Amino acid sequence: MWNYSLLPDDRELLAKFSKHSLVAGIIIAILGVLALFFPFYGTLATVVFVAWLMIFAGIMAAYVTVRTNPSDWLGWFKAFILTLTGLLMVFKPNLGIQALGLLLAIYFLLDTFAGFAMGSLMRPAKGWWLWSLNGALSLLLAIIFLTSWTSIQETAWLIGIFVGISLLFDGFMLIFLGSTLKGNAE
Repeated sequence: MWNYSLLPDDRELLAKFSKHSLVAGIIIAILGVLALFFPFYGTLATVVFVAWLMIFAGIMAAYVTVRTNPSDWLGWFKAFILTLTGLLMVFKPNLGIQALGLLLAIYFLLDTFAGFAMGSLMRPAKGWWLWSLNGALSLLLAIIFLTSWTSIQETAWLIGIFVGISLLFDGFMLIFLGSTLKGNAE
């Protein structure tokens, strides 16, 4: 009845996107490999990146507060906290490493609860145990991050490894997408 295509019909656009996604994928995969071989530097790059995102978000929150409601103290408080936290992470990267380690531990704990909840909700369905396995693995990762949280070196190593693996897989996926689109563009 309806015929939707996920890919645009413009072959020139597909060819350009294919080329750019291949280049971006290669660069991201190389960054992932570098983060895996040098996890501490991968962690520092991640902390600096997150810090500058927070500084920018703080500046934008202040701008929005000025433009919409300059007397809104919560808007100013949000801008202040974001900017201060970002600056603290830039000038005290050890605190940023520990903060990211704690955030990852909290994320994995939340993912643990979500995985076990989905597993129990889907129990009679086929493959329900995969959700519970995901919950168990997330719990293991949360415990690893929580036990190493007080050691900056261990936390930095863990963050660098996880960021490296993530970048490597993201790069491979972009390379795969670019090569797939290249075939569709021809």
